[in-house]
Amino acid sequence: MSLTASKRVLQHAAGRFSRNLGTRCYGVASEAQYTSSSQSLINLEYQYSAHNYHPIPMVFSHARGSSIWDPEGNKYLDFLSAYSAVNQGHCHPKIKKALIEQTEKLTLSSRAFYNDRFPVFAERITSMFGYDMVLPMNTGAEGVETALKLARKWGYEQKKIPNNEAVIVSCCGCFHGRTLAVISMSCDNEATRGFGPLLPGHLKVDFGDEVALEKMFKEHGDRIAGFLFEPIQGEAGVIVPKEGYLKAVRCLCTKYKVLMIADEIQSGLGRSGKMLACDWDEVRPDVVILGKALGGGVIPVSAVLADKEVMLCIRPGEHGSTFGGNPLASAVAVASLDVLVEEGLAERSAQLGEELRHMLTEIQHQYPNLIKEVRGRGLFTAVELNSKALSPVSAYDICLKLKERGVLAKPTHNTIIRLTPPLSLSMDELKIGTKALSEVFEFDLPKMQKEKPEHVTSTKADVCDRCGRNLYASE
Repeated sequence: MSLTASKRVLQHAAGRFSRNLGTRCYGVASEAQYTSSSQSLINLEYQYSAHNYHPIPMVFSHARGSSIWDPEGNKYLDFLSAYSAVNQGHCHPKIKKALIEQTEKLTLSSRAFYNDRFPVFAERITSMFGYDMVLPMNTGAEGVETALKLARKWGYEQKKIPNNEAVIVSCCGCFHGRTLAVISMSCDNEATRGFGPLLPGHLKVDFGDEVALEKMFKEHGDRIAGFLFEPIQGEAGVIVPKEGYLKAVRCLCTKYKVLMIADEIQSGLGRSGKMLACDWDEVRPDVVILGKALGGGVIPVSAVLADKEVMLCIRPGEHGSTFGGNPLASAVAVASLDVLVEEGLAERSAQLGEELRHMLTEIQHQYPNLIKEVRGRGLFTAVELNSKALSPVSAYDICLKLKERGVLAKPTHNTIIRLTPPLSLSMDELKIGTKALSEVFEFDLPKMQKEKPEHVTSTKADVCDRCGRNLYASE
């Protein structure tokens, strides 16, 4: 055994011995140790990382535009875009340039001081979306938390809600993150079970039902500070509300003096075919939350937009973030916004989205018993499958076969496949993606249905603990 190998064995044994004694042993692993095959990397993550995700077994090694390569050099088409975080495409040269140039000058000041990049970003994003002020954060979940705090503060100061009685209304089927405040309004049992007690001050209403919303406003309106919603529900399966719903929400929020809070973290920044999904109904929310693609797939950036009447309810020391508004994130965000505008990615999303749904509808005509619905706006699209026709196969199984055919997508709620590629992809790439889905239905699905045991199916009903309904039934 070589001297290096012997040393490695001794270090590993010492590390195990130290852990058994309850003490830490700090060591440095060589980079070569982690330069390995896809399966060994997956095994390594499974051993050392919390099991809080159920990923498709494919390892990203490098990427460009809509293309991904694994460590073995296999190429894939990305039809998820990191849940819309890479609307501009992977490793966009202008965004990378902004990152590299800023990294060489300054990365962090904290908000204890000013820096020379955040004011430029603040002016850029507020003027672009037509709001007075911005409150910068990092992740989308932080953006939602910030909006909730802002709404409560506004409710107490401007609406004169009695202290500690402010209520936030949200929608059944919503997804706004996984912090404690957010899961306290969630209909996702996996997100809520075992994490109680949940926070008080939350009421639920059906998405798309303005009659039920007004009834709630009438009953609790004196205590309601805000109505938080996704203009298009993403995790619920790309649920697009009926025409006129958002206009009705705007009217009701104005009538009952409730802040209209739009979570555009996933639906915004061109994903729906407009810069904001609310633009489809020509409504202006009181508060807009942005994230994901704001960082161009390079760095986490989120932002809450509002006018001064709302934003100035928060004063120095009442809310903040060490990294929020940092110069590196600000420079990247400006470049990310520039790319969206300069390359007309919102318009491109609208055009390609129409083409995508047309292609998917043709597949639906081939498999009418299998595909229940094709829906979406822009390149924010979902294919909902009939669970009985699909059984015992799940949407996750379909995505595994798509991966084998070189296309990466992710399911939601067992029978829904989201197709959300980068807004920069080509028409040829769009055709490749839909062709792969058609081939899975034609060649792979019949084999899977014969080979997979009935008891393995995961298409069970998902009954919400809070409202008692099966929110995602597909029969």
